Amino acid sequence: MSSERHIIPFGGLRKTAQRVHPIITYALDATGRSRVRVCDIATATGDASRYDSWFPPERTWVTQLRLFDRTVADITEFLCDQDLIFVGGGNTLSMLAVWRAHGVDTALRAAWDAGVVLTGGSAGSLAWFECGTTDSYHVDRLEPIHDGLGFLSGSHCPHYDGEAQRRPLYQRLISEGFAAGIAIDEDAAAHYVDGEIREIVSAREGATAYRVEVGANGAVVETPLVARALI
Repeated sequence: MSSERHIIPFGGLRKTAQRVHPIITYALDATGRSRVRVCDIATATGDASRYDSWFPPERTWVTQLRLFDRTVADITEFLCDQDLIFVGGGNTLSMLAVWRAHGVDTALRAAWDAGVVLTGGSAGSLAWFECGTTDSYHVDRLEPIHDGLGFLSGSHCPHYDGEAQRRPLYQRLISEGFAAGIAIDEDAAAHYVDGEIREIVSAREGATAYRVEVGANGAVVETPLVARALI
């Protein structure tokens, strides 16, 4: 295992011509393994995984951590034995509550500290930060969420260019005192190593990530970050 700690949040993934999405390939490559042990955690959709087909069988062994019909006795040991942990989208609020009830939050921290790469989009990107924007509370509007895992400091907004409410809400929240943070477009990812951004990668022209913060004059400043194109 690497002594570095990796988290790769992405804003969401759209269909591409590639059989395997370039950001998934990027996350697999980050493990440094030719064959990658992947754990798919689908708590945000009640353990109903929608992502197993995203991982090439010739390169991965995919398992799932199920919590609604739990079969794993020692979750920390199980997660620390992976190379990559993938967290899918869904209801972030419910996911975090179930994780904490089963001790998955502390198990994920142990796996991260052990060098297991953490990745995911939507709920699976928001979870790693302190706070962010979510549709978990309502079916028709977004709200702030304040109790993320906090592995990464500050706030986060996924789907930045994919959902109309995301950008205006995130900027308003930050103008009102919400922690500054990172917004990520769909088909873009931020690669954090030991809590700091190493690079931004993009699988679609124009997709990137942004620092969003209050500037010296009190106005919200959105700064696009340079992304390395994966295709």
